[in-house]
Amino acid sequence: MPKAKKEQLKEEDENFNFIVRIVNSDIDGHKKTVVGLQSIKGVGKRVAQIVAKRAEVDPALMIGQLSDEKVKELEALVKSYVEYAPGWAINRQMDYESGADMHLFGNDLDIIQKDDVNRMKMIRCYRGIRHEGRHKVRGQRTRSNGRHGLTMGVQRKS
Repeated sequence: MPKAKKEQLKEEDENFNFIVRIVNSDIDGHKKTVVGLQSIKGVGKRVAQIVAKRAEVDPALMIGQLSDEKVKELEALVKSYVEYAPGWAINRQMDYESGADMHLFGNDLDIIQKDDVNRMKMIRCYRGIRHEGRHKVRGQRTRSNGRHGLTMGVQRKS
């Protein structure tokens, strides 16, 4: 956003929030509502659109212009997303330990993913072994892609 426009906003609206905090994530107040919600880890474009529509917020409105009540409502809707979302649209279906459907955000998502990978390594399943060796896990080709380390190729005669 141009500097002049930011200063103009500052002069016009003293209630403008330059940083909005939702679900332990700092969001730039100059971003539009849907784009700002996407900066929360675990919230993609579709989830952000659903939450904004459910909160009856204009998706084109900057998130810093929203009132504190609307921001709290957005946060509550993001946290309770699993209650009104269809089963296929959540990121943790049938949790390994509890069997419940959950939608995780932020650090919780990172921790659970690391636990899942460590569990696969411990039980020595195929995916766990591939993770240990830092190979492709989902069946991608490995002959020509995904190489790291020393370069391989044809050497010239010297």
